[in-house]
Amino acid sequence: MTADSSNDRRFERALASLRGLAVGDALGSQFFVPANYPLLKRRELPDGPWQWTDDTEMACSVLAVLAAHDRIDQDALARSFADHHDFDRGYGPAVNRMLRLIREGGDWRELAAALFNGQGSWGNGAAMRIAPLGAWYADDPEQATHQAEISAYTTHQHREAVVGAMAVAAAAALAADPAGPPTPEALLDGVVALVPRSAVGAGLRRARDMLDYGDAGTVAAVLGSGRRTTAHDTVPFALWSAARALTDYERVFWTTAQVGGDVDTTCAIAGGVVAAGSRGAPPAAWLEQTEELPAWLTDGVRS
Repeated sequence: MTADSSNDRRFERALASLRGLAVGDALGSQFFVPANYPLLKRRELPDGPWQWTDDTEMACSVLAVLAAHDRIDQDALARSFADHHDFDRGYGPAVNRMLRLIREGGDWRELAAALFNGQGSWGNGAAMRIAPLGAWYADDPEQATHQAEISAYTTHQHREAVVGAMAVAAAAALAADPAGPPTPEALLDGVVALVPRSAVGAGLRRARDMLDYGDAGTVAAVLGSGRRTTAHDTVPFALWSAARALTDYERVFWTTAQVGGDVDTTCAIAGGVVAAGSRGAPPAAWLEQTEELPAWLTDGVRS
């Protein structure tokens, strides 16, 4: 694998992934509205504009920290999460409380470690935001998994949540190969090789074995669709969907969304991975309907 490793090129790749993540998140979130259920079945778009959720807001902080530090600085990332935390973006109650306490001077290390009776969160929040980091490290998938692991610990310290983030970052890094997208089998084999053994890893191996299944609903019934909002119930299906159509964002979105579950998050993950590649951008009309990225990222980091 070869890639332009200049920071400008890294930022461009990561921003493209972020836009794909934001479209998946914002459009996916529209299908939590009961009036839009019939549209989802018919693969029809709801009226815009589409507002993104905490998935995109946190992903913006990941990219901002990478741009400022050329790596994940955990203290800077935790501060950015807390400083840009918008309660109305759909954060879970545990994260809402933790980010408020960080703003009030709390130590993210203690707060993240104390979640869920000291087990740490195994939710999908570390995975939902991380695809742009994988695109940033397209020249080094192993470093992508390492930096994703570091990033996860700021909010999610359970092994499964951490591995979920590593898997998504690895997939985005592999998808962003400038030589062209890998085959579905190569993508999932590459991800499995880069993450430690875990429930997420077991799900990814099952996903690899199900690449020839045509019915996404059957696959989601086996792998999960994020209904439990855990990393191992979310990441394998999202990466299965992304792997099967790395050059067709629209197909990936509808395949992912139509099985239901945590639709904004599964579509954010799959969309961020697909858009990391040079031929996986979302349709221009979809981008136009999606809420713009926040000014603090696009104006405050670089144009």
